[in-house]
Amino acid sequence: MPSPGPVRPSTLSPLNESDAVFVPHTHWDREWYEPFQVFRHRLVTELDRLLEAAEADPEFRFTLDGQTAAIEDYLEIRPENRERVRRLVEQGRLALGPWLILLDEFLCGGETIVRNLRLGVEGARALGAAMPVGYLPDMFGHIAQMPQILRRAGIDQAALWRGVPASVEGHRFEWQSPDGSTVLTEYLFDGYDNGLDVLLVPDAIGRALDDYAAISAKRWGDDPVLAMAGTDHTVPDRRLLDWLRAAARPDRRIAVATLAEYLDGVPTRGPLSLVRGELRSHARGNILPGVLSVRRDLKQAMARAEHTIDEAERVLAAWGTGPEDAYLRRAWHKIIESTAHDSVVGSGTDETSDQVAARLAEATQIARAVRGGVLASLAARVPTSGHLAVNTLPFPREMLAEIDLEATAPAASLRARTAGGRELPLQLLSATGTVLGDERFDAAELERVLRRIHRRELFGRQIVSVELEPGQLTFRLAEDAGPEPFDLLELRVAVAAATAAHPGPWRVLTTTAPVHRALVAVPVQASGATSFMVAAAPEVDPPAAASGADGRVVRPDWPGASGAVPRPRPVVDNGRVRVEVATDGTFTLHAADGTQQSGIGRLVDGGDRGDSYNYGPPAEDELVDEPTAVAVEVVETGPVRWAIRVTRDYPIPQGLSDAPDRRGAARETLRIETIGELRRGEDMLRLTVSFVNEMRDHRLRMHIPLPYRVDESASEGQFAVTRRPLTAEGGWGEHPIPTYPAHGFVCAGPVTVLLDHATEYEVVDGEELALTVLRAVGSISRNVHPFRDEPAASEIPAPGAQSLGETITARFGVVLSPQGWQRAQAVRRSAHFRGEALVLRGTGGDARLPALPGGVRVDGAGVAVSTIRRTDNGIEVRLVAMSDGPVAATVTGPFTEVETIDLLGGPLGTQPATEGRHELRLAPWEIRSIVLRGWNPADF
Repeated sequence: MPSPGPVRPSTLSPLNESDAVFVPHTHWDREWYEPFQVFRHRLVTELDRLLEAAEADPEFRFTLDGQTAAIEDYLEIRPENRERVRRLVEQGRLALGPWLILLDEFLCGGETIVRNLRLGVEGARALGAAMPVGYLPDMFGHIAQMPQILRRAGIDQAALWRGVPASVEGHRFEWQSPDGSTVLTEYLFDGYDNGLDVLLVPDAIGRALDDYAAISAKRWGDDPVLAMAGTDHTVPDRRLLDWLRAAARPDRRIAVATLAEYLDGVPTRGPLSLVRGELRSHARGNILPGVLSVRRDLKQAMARAEHTIDEAERVLAAWGTGPEDAYLRRAWHKIIESTAHDSVVGSGTDETSDQVAARLAEATQIARAVRGGVLASLAARVPTSGHLAVNTLPFPREMLAEIDLEATAPAASLRARTAGGRELPLQLLSATGTVLGDERFDAAELERVLRRIHRRELFGRQIVSVELEPGQLTFRLAEDAGPEPFDLLELRVAVAAATAAHPGPWRVLTTTAPVHRALVAVPVQASGATSFMVAAAPEVDPPAAASGADGRVVRPDWPGASGAVPRPRPVVDNGRVRVEVATDGTFTLHAADGTQQSGIGRLVDGGDRGDSYNYGPPAEDELVDEPTAVAVEVVETGPVRWAIRVTRDYPIPQGLSDAPDRRGAARETLRIETIGELRRGEDMLRLTVSFVNEMRDHRLRMHIPLPYRVDESASEGQFAVTRRPLTAEGGWGEHPIPTYPAHGFVCAGPVTVLLDHATEYEVVDGEELALTVLRAVGSISRNVHPFRDEPAASEIPAPGAQSLGETITARFGVVLSPQGWQRAQAVRRSAHFRGEALVLRGTGGDARLPALPGGVRVDGAGVAVSTIRRTDNGIEVRLVAMSDGPVAATVTGPFTEVETIDLLGGPLGTQPATEGRHELRLAPWEIRSIVLRGWNPADF
């Protein structure tokens, strides 16, 4: 390590005696208008300079942006500098963490935020220490539960910029979560680079500091000015401290500190403003809400990765036998990297967004491999003639298993049964032909056919038998070949002899057993699995009507053409709710309690002249909301699933005109398919909207009219349900458009919509709930924007954000409840909506269906479970009380002891469990983490 230079005579003051405190730092976007590796090359260069500057001046301090990823990225290239970094951290002169990455808080799940904090603190502590400040400098708004997350990780201070309401007048305030947790928060009201203007002219720093202190004196009061001396992608000039020493004088006392030193060393004077809940005000900074809806594929990829790794951890907790920490840690790291506030938001270049998508895909693949490995061990306990349905959620439920099955018996005789002999509802969807190939070859070419065979596999199936007779070779295939051996070399010898004896034309016939696509409604215990088998019944029952025990179908043959002549409406009914389709292609949902809502699924398309950061409507916008053609078809009629396909054509402008404030005259037909689906036992309407986008510069939203005007909405986010008014607070250079984020569900009046990924919504004029399906734009930022005064970045083309040629798919679940989301049980239903059954075919040799053990079960109204995972200490479970009142929860499973821990895993207390049962009472909106010890499924 280079030896430090001579200690300079210092005129820098102690913190408690200073008039201004400079915090040297950088803000490091890991990827944005350049991809990660390009920015990392710059990062290495800058941090090389930083280490030299710090080692040359013992008074130097530096705050590395609150994210450990920056130093990890550096040390991957400069591993020889690890001890140099550690020495500075241990001396308190280099502040790392506590985050792994500076995330977008609204575009990932709450559990991902917890893992981000855990990995960041672990990484920083491995290098000496983690900064005890929730530093959130550039996120586009802040979630309501962030104070509780920080406090439960042992952090009681925060610093941030965007989203703070106008009611905060000073430079500090108390920020409170819905549960009452509070953190002292430094308000970076002039941004995280407010000290740069003071440093522009080194010889005039003193005068500039005096000027800045004077114009911002109302904010600072008697406190020293906090000057954040840094900006994006660069470290301060190594002469900074010399400049500050020269600028200091007896009546202008200057200190240099890390951010944590400033917060600890500058006491809070007088009462502070109290701000509750999320921070999404536009009052003093842009929060760039358009990032919620641009590049929808990235939001879906994030949700897919989070969901898959959650499933992997849960099946590993229930049935895993070996460690998978290295794989899962790698997958989590990739997910968390992708949550960065310029990554999953889609505000980067196409190259950057492609890299984010690839990283999320890789994380999903890792998690899928871990999940598959555990489930393969379960499948080995089920005979090859059986199937397995797995429920990863901690409550029992009926799940739909969609399977392929071979059946030589008549379809009407097929029955599905569990290991205990219980008959399950079965619905046949389709059947495939039995002839896979009927080809003609000359005898001399028959060897080509044999080259298709890979050991025993042919056409993706297994060879059961081969018949060879003069002029014909017949293969019979099946999914399961059975125990009889197959010798490919013997077959080649036989074919060679047969073709030599019979030259000329040959017929090659490839057949398989009939294959049916079927749905089975399978009851599965909490965190459990159910094995079942479909086979012909000993005695054939009379043919059933096209209805189930709890449902019926009315008029499935409606022709579905739009026109002036009134036609009967197609209706499906599962016994719990009824759905009709109107002539305009919208749905009417009738609930059992008499509540009903029409117009569900109305589609509205408008222009968008904005960018990746902000929606921007053309001044002369033209909305398209009436289809030119509608076709309706009932495609499934129960008794397990009912489905109606609605296809609508819309004349959409191809893009903007040459004048960006009008849409162009040229139009194309946008064909949009909507599947309305009911399932046995559910009282929700599932909607799937899909189309291929061929238009530019537009926004498409799905609307649901409300039966009466509302004045607020509520949406589930990260460990909370947030209520919001119909308007947003403005005051800065950004139009306060009231589009908001929803993660699990959104509720307006009696309508609750379940979601499978983070989605933008708006309650339009209090009368319609609008959910964004697509926002297509072509630039990262625009210098001239109708809803924003200043550019959010350089005006860099991003043609990929137009989503041209992409198949856009959006899934929703619509539930009606006059009492809102609580009575609709939206917390549990949203988990059910996202969590489809994991279905496997058995691979075992035993002909009997086994009974399989379950895992963790959690009971309690309004209790959410964000993780169930195996650790070295036991099974970690995180519970959240999603309620304004206290919540009673009961956890059951094969455990003997329960330990309460903090969010970083630190122990808080232990108590025994009685017969695998633990009861606890959660305060309103409380996040509680526990570890179940003595885990032994064999004894349960």
